[in-house]
Amino acid sequence: MLKKLCMLAVCGLFVFSAVACTASNKKNVNEEKTISISSLNGKKEMTTIEVPHNPERIAVLDMAVLDMLDAWGVGDKVVGMPKGSKIDYLMDYNNNKEISNLGTLKEVDMEALMACEPDIIFIGGRLSSQYDELSKIAPVVYVGVDYEKGVVQSVKDNAQNISKIFDKETETKALTDGFDNRVETLANAAKGKTAMIGLVTSSNFNTLGNGSRASLIGNEIGFDNLASDVDSTHGNESSFELLVEKNPEYIFVLDRDSAIQKEGAKLAQDIMNNELVKQTTAYKENHIVYLTPTVWYLAEGGITALDVMLKDLETVLL
Repeated sequence: MLKKLCMLAVCGLFVFSAVACTASNKKNVNEEKTISISSLNGKKEMTTIEVPHNPERIAVLDMAVLDMLDAWGVGDKVVGMPKGSKIDYLMDYNNNKEISNLGTLKEVDMEALMACEPDIIFIGGRLSSQYDELSKIAPVVYVGVDYEKGVVQSVKDNAQNISKIFDKETETKALTDGFDNRVETLANAAKGKTAMIGLVTSSNFNTLGNGSRASLIGNEIGFDNLASDVDSTHGNESSFELLVEKNPEYIFVLDRDSAIQKEGAKLAQDIMNNELVKQTTAYKENHIVYLTPTVWYLAEGGITALDVMLKDLETVLL
């Protein structure tokens, strides 16, 4: 009997040790599977957070990040996204029935998000106010474009930062290396030229300055933006008379209603086709440029998006 008890004690000790060892090993494995990266928080302050390394289940609530995941070839890890946003080169994700629809870029379907059981969540500025709530579900990486830094540098910095999660630093460098040279070529062609940039929505032409969306045109490419003092996400509502008064050499048009597929909205081309616009130098010289709306409005900050944005400008200037 004593011998049997001793044997049980030894076995118990062995099992305990094995469990403890397994738990210890599991802890080490988990530690190896996390990585520290930079992210904005809910207050739009830069901070450092721990996220899974090579996560298997990704909820992406920002089209610029989906753009990056697609460029790196890791889009198969996406389990949820806002399918209300439709960008041509990302439509395979919208059409994939295995990827859950998480609502819109502004309004998350929280029930659907939780059902996805994501390992990591990516958001953009439209959801910054929900950062803390979303962080209760999974680590949240908040990516934004810093207009003071510039769109191009923001894309390069953000892509390199996020690429660490997926071990895609080398691929990212290869994808972004050519942007600076392209910008320099465009800047030389735009030197000394005047422009106005407008967000067309609800039949209005809202001027955009150099501190908001489409600032690439004035900041990095170097057009003399005649509305450069405007600093608003959706611009300042302006009259077409202002276009006549300023008389820019180029007018860049971003069709917001087309980008968000607003039902019943008039196309920007129809809105701009009026007698006042026809008086401008830009119209007379065929320099009214219609930017690819879904890319400039929904995916600004992505790698492929930046390529498309530069191509829009290269088509006109080079």
